[in-house]
Amino acid sequence: MFMRNAAARAALLILAAVSATAARADDVVRLGNLKFAHYGAVSYMKELAPKFGLKIDERVFAKGADIYPAMAVDQIDISASGADGAVAARGNGVKLYVVAGFADGGVRILKRPDLDAVKTLKDVKGLKVASVRGGTQDLMLLAELDKHGMTWGERPGKDVQLIYFNNYADLNQALAQKYVDVICQSEPQSTQAISAGYATEVVKPYDTPIGRPVRPLVMTEKMYNERPEVAGRVLKLFVAATKAFIDDPALAEKYVRETVFKGQLTAQDFRDGMANAKYTYDVPAGHMQITTDTMMKYGLGKMVNPPKSDAEWVKTDLLEKAKAELVAR
Repeated sequence: MFMRNAAARAALLILAAVSATAARADDVVRLGNLKFAHYGAVSYMKELAPKFGLKIDERVFAKGADIYPAMAVDQIDISASGADGAVAARGNGVKLYVVAGFADGGVRILKRPDLDAVKTLKDVKGLKVASVRGGTQDLMLLAELDKHGMTWGERPGKDVQLIYFNNYADLNQALAQKYVDVICQSEPQSTQAISAGYATEVVKPYDTPIGRPVRPLVMTEKMYNERPEVAGRVLKLFVAATKAFIDDPALAEKYVRETVFKGQLTAQDFRDGMANAKYTYDVPAGHMQITTDTMMKYGLGKMVNPPKSDAEWVKTDLLEKAKAELVAR
């Protein structure tokens, strides 16, 4: 009888252990992401998630501004987007933290190839210039126009007439059809426009106070505060996925081309696009505040309560722990 009871207890302990492991594997994290080459490491997180007892439920949005309403109503736990989208969301009451930076760069200002007179950005005066409203490209474009002393507006009468589109594919189509003269575009769409022959580069707009734009990984305050153990594993997963792409460029290329873009991105376009962007872990000190200040200057985001400083909402403690554990290996 004792042996049977001992065996039964051992079986129950094994079952409990298996159940605990299964429960941990069921920690679902809902990710909002965008379809860009430099967002690939964030997407790759779902492939490595089981190693960290997680399941990443990825939802791809048309643009970053579309993600934050979903975060506000607890439909998304973490997101990847431009810094401006995160600032606008925080400034309008969405309870979120910046927990890492996953990429930088990834912007070009392009022109129609037949516009021979356009050599630099100062030459776009009098032309129609397009971007996607509420994206990093929008902010970078305005900062660059301001640097060159130009005025802008959506109606004729300013130095530059702005035309806004809802998604990045429409930008390329508008340029190809000569509906607009100049676009501010992301990667790899800008590289694809160049390789297709209907665009040439004017400038990479990194010479303003913003510098190279950093894309933040954002987490809801709810996850960070109420599920700290899960949040910690999410950051370890993020670091592991990013490290895999940095250490193995061939893996990054294969995954982005075949899984993210479903074979619709050539090897050369991927490489050229990523020559203008890079995968990273960090948000440079003060970058989010510079972004906030620049948005306020140009009236972007229509924020009720703009962030006062990075200290109130940039939380990189989990990132630093994950890097200390995984990057040094």
